[in-house]
Amino acid sequence: MLESTVCLRDSTRMQVDPFSDVLTLTNAEAVVTGGFTAGGPWAIRFPAREKIKFFAVVKGRCWVSLDGEPEPALFETGDIGLLSVPRGFVLSSDPSVEPVGAMELFSGAGRTMATIGDGNDFAHIGGHVLLDPIRGRLFADILPQWIHARAASSHAVVFRWLLDRLIDERDEDQPGARLAAAQLTQLLFIQILRSYIDTASRMPAGWLRALADPRIAPALRLMHGDPARSWHLEELAKACAMSRTSFAFHFRTVAGVAPLTYLAEWRMHLAERALRNEKTPVAVVARSLGYTSESAFSNAFKRIKGSSPTAYRGILYASKEIASTEPLSNDVRDTTSEM
Repeated sequence: MLESTVCLRDSTRMQVDPFSDVLTLTNAEAVVTGGFTAGGPWAIRFPAREKIKFFAVVKGRCWVSLDGEPEPALFETGDIGLLSVPRGFVLSSDPSVEPVGAMELFSGAGRTMATIGDGNDFAHIGGHVLLDPIRGRLFADILPQWIHARAASSHAVVFRWLLDRLIDERDEDQPGARLAAAQLTQLLFIQILRSYIDTASRMPAGWLRALADPRIAPALRLMHGDPARSWHLEELAKACAMSRTSFAFHFRTVAGVAPLTYLAEWRMHLAERALRNEKTPVAVVARSLGYTSESAFSNAFKRIKGSSPTAYRGILYASKEIASTEPLSNDVRDTTSEM
């Protein structure tokens, strides 16, 4: 059994990518929504929003003053910031400049670009990350509150190339520009996360740190590659070339949970996705995730998610009905929340 596990580890090395699994499960999608250019003294205050926001300095430099932070941070050309919590911030040519509100600057239907002064000194693009409203918590909870990805990092060449292509797609208006920009933005978001993962030793224990740890990567690939299988600690440890005790200790240190707890929680995330299909019987979902009975699956789901699969499905249907009957808000598209 242990020998076959090693073979399975090697055969799934390229096919299974746990990080991509998390991005796919949460429907994480990065969207560039606008930007601005500036010249001379300038400052803009952006309000706190319930979105994961990001922005990039395409040209020039600026100061970023986050609410609650004692000192502003200097952003150079190619630097990228990602904010995962609802905090207001100010972008400025100098922290002493009195800021104008983004609402005032970007007011106007469909307005996504603005110019301050002559616009020759500074250029910025911004956007946000869309997540599944329920399963997105898996991803939102593992992100740090703030990432400053520097152009001087080892990822600088890729950042610069992606930003240049995004600007080209925006300005040249070529056929397929909208789709190309969407794909480039997704790559930019992944690259931001990769640059952060490079600092894994400084991350708190959790999913993201676990996904970045090469020592437990073989075990993660096995569990993600076949989550329905009844994996044993010995098999997973062998795949990582570690003793059972060392593997269990190291896994808990970086992931914050025991290996088989990680597996159980990942199964329940997959179960949440499967339960969204109202035509799929709970018993079928249970079997697909390796449970021998519907009751065993229901007990596990309730223990981890706090409600039975049937109750969870009922909540989903109720929320869909409410969403379908609520009128659209006049603030459906708030440009200032997206910059």
